[in-house]
Amino acid sequence: MELSEKLERSLTRVASWVEKHDYQGYDPGDGLNSFLRPLAFGNRLAERVLLQMIWKSPFNLRPLVGIKPMESTKGRGYMAWGYWLRYKTTRQAADQTKALACLDWLVANKAPRHVGYAWGNHFDFVTRSGCNPAGSPIIVWTSLIGQAFLEAYEQTRDHRFLDVARGICSWILQLPREQTVTGACLSYVPFGQSSIHNSNMLGAAMLASTWKHTRETELLEVARNAMLYSCSRQRDDGSWWYGEDPKYYWIDNFHTGYNLDSLKRYLDSTGEDSFRPHFQEGLRYFREVFIEPDGKPRYYHDKTYPVDIQCAAQAIETLAFCSDEDPFCLELSTKVAQWTIDNLQDRKGYFYYRQYPLIKAKTPYIHWGQATMFKALATLLSKLES
Repeated sequence: MELSEKLERSLTRVASWVEKHDYQGYDPGDGLNSFLRPLAFGNRLAERVLLQMIWKSPFNLRPLVGIKPMESTKGRGYMAWGYWLRYKTTRQAADQTKALACLDWLVANKAPRHVGYAWGNHFDFVTRSGCNPAGSPIIVWTSLIGQAFLEAYEQTRDHRFLDVARGICSWILQLPREQTVTGACLSYVPFGQSSIHNSNMLGAAMLASTWKHTRETELLEVARNAMLYSCSRQRDDGSWWYGEDPKYYWIDNFHTGYNLDSLKRYLDSTGEDSFRPHFQEGLRYFREVFIEPDGKPRYYHDKTYPVDIQCAAQAIETLAFCSDEDPFCLELSTKVAQWTIDNLQDRKGYFYYRQYPLIKAKTPYIHWGQATMFKALATLLSKLES
């Protein structure tokens, strides 16, 4: 089977699976939707144990503990973005219709009681850093969803999509910021300061991408300060810690991919080259560290397992997206895609969650795996067909 045919077939199969399930599915972090939660008696540690037990199990425990498939804002956002990329390539009206339906759903399901437009999870999520309540928006999903609205605007010139993008920027501008002598970090969440590099750079990319169309000075100034914060803290080898607090001292595949995608969007939107060396060093690090010779994506910089579908999707997307900066990245993206299709796609069309040394976790998550792979494959095909 030729490469393009293989990719097209894989993309069609995963899209069909998502559509057949009405865009509903499980999420890695939805464990606290279980009827077992009251047994934790509100204890945060007990809730974390329950969440992690359901999340990290190689078998899907959700049907046994009362967790139902649900709609996902981030899943809808990725599907919309992927549909727009397909429409740009194929000009098939069905792709545009599906993209518009997803964006309409997102507008109708934005986080209430927040300025502008923003989105979060449909479940409480408890980590070592605290609790992010269901419905509370976070900058990661909001910024990524925002790029789907900008893609819609750039293809249609319909100002209702730009209006949503500008509303997203209004929400981002109200977030807390860590002010330093080398830039200001946008907070991960609206209810306190949480300085994380990928979320900061995703927010900066959203601001800069919108500035390209509105030319509002504040958007560019805040975006540049955010990029300065994270680029000035890039490590000598080209990598970034997840965050600057010592408890965040790890380096992984997909968060590094977020950083690189965001940097490229900032560079493309502003034409400013001061951060280009940071992008080039980061891309070199990503390419050399996170992809094994057979195309298998590594999770962490210092170990491969678990091989995670989010890492696979982000590697495919980042390498394809950045291929105009480094043509070898396109070949590497196709290698990761082929490995992922051969090893992690079920005959029913959905992608498995993880591969461990001796077993595969086959839970079909709606965002983490299906929507992200759909968008990644659409990105790769758009580059191969351009």
